[in-house]
Amino acid sequence: MKTEGHPVELSEFVRDRYLEGADYKVRNFTREGIEGLLMTGGVPRERADWCDTVESITGLSVNERNRAAAGLVIMRTARGVYALSYGVGHHMLDPYYRDDEFGLEFATRCLDDAGVIKVRNQIMDGRGRVDEYSVSRGERIDDFGLDRFGAVVRRICGTVSGLALTSLESGRTRRVRVECSQATIKLPLATSLEEFLSDLRTIEDVCARPDPLPQLRFVSRVHTLNNGSRKAVEAQKILEGLLADPDSPRLTTGVPDACQESHSSAQAFRIRRGAQVIETSELELRHLLAFVKDKPPGERLKALADVRVTMFSDDDCQTPAGLATNGKEWLIADIQANPDRLFYGNGKWFEVGAGFIETLEEELTNLFAAPRTITLPCWTRGPLNSDGQDSHDEDWFNHRAAEQDGYLLFDKKNVRTSKFKGGGLEICDVLGPDSQLICVKKATSSTAPLNHLFAQGVVAVEALRSDAEVRAKFLKQVAAHSPNHRLIEDFGTLRVVFGILLKDGEDIAVDSLFAFAQVSLLQAVRRLRAMNADVEVIAIRR
Repeated sequence: MKTEGHPVELSEFVRDRYLEGADYKVRNFTREGIEGLLMTGGVPRERADWCDTVESITGLSVNERNRAAAGLVIMRTARGVYALSYGVGHHMLDPYYRDDEFGLEFATRCLDDAGVIKVRNQIMDGRGRVDEYSVSRGERIDDFGLDRFGAVVRRICGTVSGLALTSLESGRTRRVRVECSQATIKLPLATSLEEFLSDLRTIEDVCARPDPLPQLRFVSRVHTLNNGSRKAVEAQKILEGLLADPDSPRLTTGVPDACQESHSSAQAFRIRRGAQVIETSELELRHLLAFVKDKPPGERLKALADVRVTMFSDDDCQTPAGLATNGKEWLIADIQANPDRLFYGNGKWFEVGAGFIETLEEELTNLFAAPRTITLPCWTRGPLNSDGQDSHDEDWFNHRAAEQDGYLLFDKKNVRTSKFKGGGLEICDVLGPDSQLICVKKATSSTAPLNHLFAQGVVAVEALRSDAEVRAKFLKQVAAHSPNHRLIEDFGTLRVVFGILLKDGEDIAVDSLFAFAQVSLLQAVRRLRAMNADVEVIAIRR
């Protein structure tokens, strides 16, 4: 349990409704140098909830009692505060004080090298998808083929054999299985007080080790937080303040996973909350925050959840390009809550460690330093149009790029099939001289367009690789430009080029991209390389 060094009464770790409930008993105890609190109880029911259903199905009389028993022991040692739960006792704990690092901190410092049995991953996207990998006997973590950038380890199960646990010292077994999630550890503990305290000291000693095992170091680089935990609550207070500032450099928008496929061809967006409606050709952060900026702190994120965003495949918002999503799903935030760094995305909080940032920066540095295979012209500023916007827009730039020898224009030449209806699918903006799929985006005021850009590249290659109708129609478009084009005969390794214009045409470097844009880019790179597609990133100059 987390106390941040402040003295906390043990009863504060328990939710009020259990402390005040007539069906629960609270007792304090002190034994051999530890102080503790015992909570026991449950809700007795004269008749179990399922009795009526069983009677209805069978026609037989059923009258069984049910009682959900709960036990919770909270104890303070010289090194920390710990909770032991029995039955449904874990429900009594206030999540605000849970230590979201405790379980995985233990696992990553003591699991046997070839003892990993099960890993559960939370995928960092909008679906809330969880992947689980398991084997009958222990293996090395590397043998599971885990995604170390786009997924977060939520639970890990394996064996330990080198610890001074009572069950190991007794000789009954050579190793024990442990199951660890972020805030919990499940393992066999001694039942006598003296031996139990010995086991607890062993657990404390393991968690006090300065570094995780090398093969498990990546697990601690990113982890999700319980939204009710202390860190998430504090970060959300900061986020509530930022939501009043549409120019905040720590906020941007991202594309929810449910919208990835249709977003590439979306021509318009409708943002609605009650009677307030905004329609725009490009969804930006300011559009979302227009619905919440007048709300008081503490109500803004809740109000954003009531905002509905609908994409359309036509300019006049007549043909929806997918189901409506809520505004929270489009929000991304990078929060510095000293000394912690947290990301908010797809309605979840993620805590990021220094090791993850170092690995991320190393991967990106190598990507940005790779040789260039194409050239792109400068994206100069033009005269303002009737709407007061720069007339040198993306359409203008793509025409300039396609004027180069060997380059072909494909901007707005969408492929329409039985699957990609309405606006269709845009494969690329420009086809390069060596068959490069060049995707272009301006990100001068925020990095939100980059999520769109990376999604476009991934969806285009996935469609070309897996959808024969998309592939045939795109190659037909290529042949119309150049009947003998190499791509028509050679559809092997593809190359996706992301051409990006940042503010003032600055160079693309690790520190010039928003943190979640960095993660999004590397996720796209991984997926594209898995489909035999090389990736190149080029800065467009002013």
